[in-house]
Amino acid sequence: MRRDLVTGLAPVIFVVLWSTGFVGARYGLPYVEPLTFLTIRMVFVVALMAAIAWFARARWLTGPEVGHSAVTGLLVHGVYLGGVFVAIFQGVPVGISALIPGLQPLLMATIANLWLGEKVRPVQWLGLAIGLAGCVLVLHDRSMLGSGTPLGWAASIASLFGITLGTMYQKRFGGAIDWRSGNLVQYFVAGIFFAVFAFLFETRAVQWTGEFVFALAWLVLVLSIGAVTLMYWLIRRSAAAGFASLFYLVPSVTALMAFVLFGEKLDAVSIAGMLICALAVFLVNRAPAKS
Repeated sequence: MRRDLVTGLAPVIFVVLWSTGFVGARYGLPYVEPLTFLTIRMVFVVALMAAIAWFARARWLTGPEVGHSAVTGLLVHGVYLGGVFVAIFQGVPVGISALIPGLQPLLMATIANLWLGEKVRPVQWLGLAIGLAGCVLVLHDRSMLGSGTPLGWAASIASLFGITLGTMYQKRFGGAIDWRSGNLVQYFVAGIFFAVFAFLFETRAVQWTGEFVFALAWLVLVLSIGAVTLMYWLIRRSAAAGFASLFYLVPSVTALMAFVLFGEKLDAVSIAGMLICALAVFLVNRAPAKS
């Protein structure tokens, strides 16, 4: 019973934790450029993961496992996180930055048919389409253009492909890899990736305000250690389409957090969109995809 309870609560906890990442980015980015922010974040995350792996005496990886972890790290952390942070820094609205990766379930379901051999049933395709419509309703009153630059929009689209391909790659090649050693390699590679581009294109100036320190600590501990570990646990135990459908709930939870923390508008249409997103996740997960 206890294991069933944990398994049932895990997706809810993941969605809530993942959604806080967009809020953390909003708090921290006024005080630092995006790739510099992520470089600093990775320094702390790598130190923590190294300590966790050492104290747990985690099995070190084989050569191929190091390679697979490096690819996942570049996609999930490098391209996805880098894309989200650059997009927000370049003026793409936070809500839209959460919405664009909301296309992931449809993209992942399509790839899963071809790459993982998972059969997505008609009712699941219906749920995926309904979920996308719900996401649009949740953020219906946000400007679709805002003050975002072309670079910001390109980065946001790149983030969609990074998280989609990265989670697919992790599901196919990372299931047997020790999560502690694997994550250590992923974050180390992502940190090098961010550092190179930060030195090439940014001033690397940081204002060490209380808001920035809080955002940094939250993103390191709650997102990089907590949410990402939980994400990989769910990837191992879920069909690709079922796991990806959870991302339909992220814009809804992000909108709720923005309403509470920043006083952003939340009307009846947005609330209806949240309910539609919940229905979509139910439809996609009620009948697991068959291989």
